[in-house]
Amino acid sequence: MIECIVQNKNDAIEAEKLGASRLELVSAIQLGGLTPSYGTIKTTLKDVQIPVQVMIRPHNYGFMYSSTDKEAMKEDIASLYEIGHYRIVIGALDQNNKIDTAFLTDLFKEFPDLNVTFHRAFDEVEDQLEAYQSLVPYRNNIKRILTSGGAASCLEGTLSLQKLMQLQHQLNGPAILPGSGVKLDNLQELDDAVGADEYHFGSGVRKQHSFEAGFDDTVFEGIKQVLSDR
Repeated sequence: MIECIVQNKNDAIEAEKLGASRLELVSAIQLGGLTPSYGTIKTTLKDVQIPVQVMIRPHNYGFMYSSTDKEAMKEDIASLYEIGHYRIVIGALDQNNKIDTAFLTDLFKEFPDLNVTFHRAFDEVEDQLEAYQSLVPYRNNIKRILTSGGAASCLEGTLSLQKLMQLQHQLNGPAILPGSGVKLDNLQELDDAVGADEYHFGSGVRKQHSFEAGFDDTVFEGIKQVLSDR
């Protein structure tokens, strides 16, 4: 499973053609990814066939959200529901820098059909194993957790990712989706160490590693080869 970050319809169409299995649709990638506009969401969903996870993130200053923020996030999700789309990327922490389970409980009660990627807010918690266990009860909705193992990159977080993968298998919980700094020249090493079922790619599949450039066809082919040879 190859997941790629995209910011618009053209990005999405190209990623699908090159062999992406799933997309994460965001705006403002330079800020870590924010909620895309309604128009961007509609035009993108209309023209690709693979799953699209839509970022729901109202601001870039941390992952603790006020009641007003949460209301806005719910309104964005409601607008997706209106067009029959239930796939989102979301994450939230409480004042103690733990998973905001109260918000998640409320969210899934109101929107029970959501298919969720819990984003890298997960990398801000103090104890990732504890955080993972707190997300297991939501596995009917939270299908995967995007994480670098709490490090700046997945290679640096390899040991933590290995522990999280063990926990995933022990508890039959959300899938671990390694993301941050994943690229062709380190994918084999990372996959040998972690053995995840899916990987998240951002600038690592772009020309010059820049979101301002298009996808690198050669890199994409190399990634598919690495994962097909497992």
